Amino acid sequence: MSLGILTNVAATYAENNLNQTQSSLQNVLQQLSSGSRINSGADDAAGLSIADGLHANQAALNQSAQNAQNGVGLLQTADGALSQVTNLLDRAVTLATEASNGGLTTAQSNAADTEFQSILTEIGNIGSTTNYNSTAVFSATATDFVVSDGTTAGTTTIAATVGALTTANVGNGTGVDLSTQVLTSQAAAQTALGKITTAIADVAAQRGAIGANINQLNAAANVASSESVNLSAAESVIKSTNYGQATSDLAKYQVLNQTGISALAQANSVAQEVLKLLQ
Repeated sequence: MSLGILTNVAATYAENNLNQTQSSLQNVLQQLSSGSRINSGADDAAGLSIADGLHANQAALNQSAQNAQNGVGLLQTADGALSQVTNLLDRAVTLATEASNGGLTTAQSNAADTEFQSILTEIGNIGSTTNYNSTAVFSATATDFVVSDGTTAGTTTIAATVGALTTANVGNGTGVDLSTQVLTSQAAAQTALGKITTAIADVAAQRGAIGANINQLNAAANVASSESVNLSAAESVIKSTNYGQATSDLAKYQVLNQTGISALAQANSVAQEVLKLLQ
């Protein structure tokens, strides 16, 4: 083999191979330290695109589960308030039944009516003051709860409506008007008793509708959470470092790095041989 100093081909080859080895070694070390196989678009452009899309889906699903739980909170607040309304109406039934009986004095009828009117006032107060997150619960307007994976096709809107609650509107639908009812006479008390009984049934129907919405929202939250877990697993398969493969590559590139440095040093020593000939 001829000797020369203008072009050291062996050293050039050794340097190029060493640069490639060190680049691969750096990439493996990054994978091991970060736990991610894809740390830049250059590592796997297609894989990165898929993984980022899955991550966005997860973010939407996690928030959707929270959206549904917020809806459950609002509806449970309404249900709890209506439970108290039922308790009040049960007491009103007792008073109306008592006032419907003959033989009461005027004072006794008035006393029953006074308590009955206070019950109606409290029902009105429950309707006007019950709120969730500073929003009136008994608004009679639909509240939309959105569950989505971030795509149009994967978006569902669940509308829940809690009817208004006033003394003139107690229960489901149009409700029962108790605002004009009194217990000051036997006849009036009997009329009020019928309306109160109807109101109790209507409140029960309203609570049933609310319960159905709660179940629907809980199911939607569970589905969103389950989908998020599955997508997280899929993203992990794409992005996570395969530590068995990575540690094997680390050992390989460490050996190649050492031999590459040695080969480069050996190739560069050729120039020293040329200098010795000139001495």
